[in-house]
Amino acid sequence: MLFLVPTPIGNLGDITARAIEVLRSVDVIACEDTRHSGNLLRHLQISKPLVSYHEHNEARRTAELIGRLGAGEKVAIITDAGMPGISDPGHRLLRACQERGLPYTVLPGPSALLTALIGSGFDAERFFYGGFLPVKSGGRERELRAAAERDETTVFFESPHRILKTLAAGAGIFGDRQLCVARELTKTFEEFRRGTAAGLLDHYSAHPAKGEIVLIVAGR
Repeated sequence: MLFLVPTPIGNLGDITARAIEVLRSVDVIACEDTRHSGNLLRHLQISKPLVSYHEHNEARRTAELIGRLGAGEKVAIITDAGMPGISDPGHRLLRACQERGLPYTVLPGPSALLTALIGSGFDAERFFYGGFLPVKSGGRERELRAAAERDETTVFFESPHRILKTLAAGAGIFGDRQLCVARELTKTFEEFRRGTAAGLLDHYSAHPAKGEIVLIVAGR
């Protein structure tokens, strides 16, 4: 059986009792960074074999884990934070289970995407998730222009190192449209800051953003 187990996006108290129970019961835990996940497991007083599972070894490791699942082992997959499969490893392994008829389940739990969307106060009945914004300026601007044309709310992940470039591009695209920068979610300095792209650019130019960022764009 494969278990997709979400982990806290900041506050360690957000892990569920069921997630802890599953992590204690499996034979092996696949994770993005064994050092990072090792710290979480030590906090939870869980000792299990860890194998790395990330974008650079997904293909090889998927075959290995499918072999273990086929032999009847219980495997959990976790990421550094949040729900496996959302801009993080997990999708390939789940699809491999589906193709081979192997059992799997997905535990509910922490998600930066949904936490930021709800916290923005923008319409959450219909929304578009665009993943991480492209690193190159041309691709980034295409995604922002597409968001400007949508009636529904748009959600992106962004790096604190690129947020100023994104807001500068957005200032010429969104005009008076409301945006929200959600960062440090569930942590001590959690912030949901709303405003125009130009206003947010002024703020973060004077107060550099730290921590992982979710950028939410109100619908047209």
